[in-house]
Amino acid sequence: MSGLRLQKRLASDVLKCGKKKVWLDPNEINEISNANSRQNIRRLVKDGLIIRKPVAVHSRYRARKNLEARRK
Repeated sequence: MSGLRLQKRLASDVLKCGKKKVWLDPNEINEISNANSRQNIRRLVKDGLIIRKPVAVHSRYRARKNLEARRK
């Protein structure tokens, strides 16, 4: 995976997100490593080899529980 820095950077720019949000299909490393342009990256995104990960939801459970305890 270390040889895919360019692809990850280009994909994050194409997908308009951070590098941590880009998922590269580990089964298609050879195909992804050949992509060296934004156009190639767009094609891989369309084919589903590169995906934008969903935003992690931060639970407010603990914060609400502590706030409720303070109000008592």
